[in-house]
Amino acid sequence: MADEERWTEVDHYYAGLLAPADPALEAALEASREAGLPPINVAPNQGKLLQLLARLQGARAILEIGTLGGYSTIWLARALPAGGRLVSLEVEAKHAKVARANLARAGLSDRAEVRLGPALDSLAALVAEGAGPFDLVFVDADKESIPEYFAWALKLTRVGSLVIVDNVVRGGAIADPDSRDPSIVGLRRFNEIVAVEPRVTAAAIQTVGAKGYDGLAIVLVTGD
Repeated sequence: MADEERWTEVDHYYAGLLAPADPALEAALEASREAGLPPINVAPNQGKLLQLLARLQGARAILEIGTLGGYSTIWLARALPAGGRLVSLEVEAKHAKVARANLARAGLSDRAEVRLGPALDSLAALVAEGAGPFDLVFVDADKESIPEYFAWALKLTRVGSLVIVDNVVRGGAIADPDSRDPSIVGLRRFNEIVAVEPRVTAAAIQTVGAKGYDGLAIVLVTGD
């Protein structure tokens, strides 16, 4: 059996036991497929991991950068207690429309808001509004801009907040110092910033599964 087949098989095994499908999540995936959105949403077990991290964090305010069809948004919003809120930022109008419908179907419109527009503009607007602090920030958007997203995330968090960045391994390409791929250049710059930023401590892990070989970074804000 090929590696990716085995990884997918194991993902399906654990998802079936610990992150079983439900109507709202399945409908979100189906609506995204029908709308022609790229199938780059997190896997079910990854969605469950995000939800667990948000619950462990006791998150009452969550910021998501990159909504797509709202699949991960549903997982995260379900971790919120009564009165909690989630703001998700999406640049594509088509994606935002699908995500809003998916959130409404899941009964989460009262706590999850999708803001349309370039994320850097939306982040600046959130700071100007005095939004936050957010207890958890999930970054799953274009990798070229990750350093800038992270800089804004620091303005919108507090000591003890988590910043989670998805897709940081890129099939191992992150280890190539000579890469000119804009995604790799952006991620390596982000890693270098985090490594010397005195207000945070971080770790990154490699993952394999139905979504292939990748990884995520978890950053804990430790200082103002």
